[in-house]
This record gives sequence, structure tokens and C-alpha cells, in this order.
Amino acid sequence: MRDDHFPLSVVVGIDGSRSALDAALWAVDEAVSRDIPLRLVYAIAPDDTHDSDPDDAARKLAAAEVAVRYAFTVVESTDKPVKIEVEILQDPPVRALLDASRNAAMICVGSIGLKHFQDGRIGSTAAALASAAHCPVAIVRGHDPLKAAQRWVAVEVDAPSAGDAALRLGLDEARLRGAPLRVLTTWQSRFTDIHDNDAVTDGNRLAKAALERGLEQWRKRYPDLDIRAVAVHGNALSYLTKNGDSIQLLVVGHDRGHGIRELVGAPGCAALHGANVSVLICESQNVL
Repeated sequence: MRDDHFPLSVVVGIDGSRSALDAALWAVDEAVSRDIPLRLVYAIAPDDTHDSDPDDAARKLAAAEVAVRYAFTVVESTDKPVKIEVEILQDPPVRALLDASRNAAMICVGSIGLKHFQDGRIGSTAAALASAAHCPVAIVRGHDPLKAAQRWVAVEVDAPSAGDAALRLGLDEARLRGAPLRVLTTWQSRFTDIHDNDAVTDGNRLAKAALERGLEQWRKRYPDLDIRAVAVHGNALSYLTKNGDSIQLLVVGHDRGHGIRELVGAPGCAALHGANVSVLICESQNVL
């Protein structure tokens, strides 16, 4: 539950990795657009053993101070009007960030932490936050504003209803980033071995037509956005595999369940390999 007396911020998990710096830079516009601080959080997992080395603890603290100081400098160098806060916590990183998510407008983390540097792998902290945080979670894959300016924001929906938190967040993200929006709906055949191209084409056409009707109200509310409907047989990963180079951000609802696990697990890593598509997971009770 959120503490209304605690000021909101956009929280970034810092661990000394390049991926965390990308997350901090990506998050700057999120904080500026909301007029709230950008909070850089470094969590040091306590050593629970009785014979812990004081020198080792001092080294960890020194490394944390260097990492947050460098991240602060990198963010400050953007010259954007963002207030920066830093915090070093003695807590396991996942628990520290989950606690921070109770009073955050958004949590931003790199896709690969310092301990998970293998190419194409999502870090364990990012995966844990994706399933349990109390606010939207951005898993950031790279930060290149010049390339991102030419790429879409995509949002996956079942139906574009007025209460669809993921769609509202996707619209706001597209506007914030000056990007076209692709609203994606997926459908599955009742038959497990569908190979009829005509059937797939007809199914896509019907799903897209229903989606277009639902988007009419949103086009009126966001007349400045290029909003297009996309219908795909299968799942979002198949769409990302084909269009990853054209997408900078995918927004999905927290209630996608198995789909979220695929996105942050091995299938998503394979689909997004080399594409630098960030994923924003929307927790519907805490979208600001």
C-alpha cells in the first residue's frame, strides 16, 4: 500500500552496470514530465554470516558510492530540469526496490545487471520486479535517443476500453517520446495446427476491425498522435520478432500473466536479441 505522506519519485536501480546507467538516462524524461524527483537507489545485500569481513563491507560501500556518484553526474550532464536524489540501502536489491515501488510512479532498471552480463539475458532483479512491483516497471534495453526518435511505441491490449491502464500509459509514453503508437491485439486459433493463410488473414482482419472501432475515442483524445491498430495471430513475441528494429518500447499490462514471464524470460530474450526494445509493465492500480 502506498504511503500518501511519502513523496513520489521515479526510482532507478543502480548497480554500477552500463545497463543501469541507460535506465537512469531513459528515466529522466519520465521524472521531468511528472515534475517529481529521479531517485537513484543502490542496494547492498547484507552479509548474514557471523564472520563477515569489515574490509569487504567497506569495499562494497565504496563501490556503491562511486556508482551512484557517477550515475548522478551522467544524469546531470543531460542538462534537463530534473531533481536527482540518491540513496544507498543495506538490503537485498529485489526487496529494496519492491519496497521503493510502493511509493514510486515508476521503477526503472537495466535489462542486464552487473552480475548477469551475458548477452541476451534478463537480470534476475528485473525479472522479479516485473512480476511483483507495486508500480509500473520499465526494463530498459539501451538508450539511444537518436535511434529511438525513429521507432514506435507499441502497446498490447485485449480491447481498447476506457479503463485500460496499459493503453493509457502507452498513449502517454508515445506522446512523451514523440513517437508513433502501434496498438497491438493478438488472437489464437481454436485449432492448434492452423496453417491456412486465408484463415489467418481473415482472423487478423476481424480482430483489427474490432480494435479500430475501440480506438476511435482515443484518436479524438490524442489527435496529435499517429495511432494505428495491429492484429496478430499468435502472441506479442511473434510480432516483436518481426518488428523489433522498428520498436523502442513495448507496454504491456501486469495482468498478462504467462505473457509477462515469456517477455522477461528466455523466449523474450531470443525475440528481442539485438533489437534494444525496452518493456514497460503496467501495474493498473498505480499508473500516474
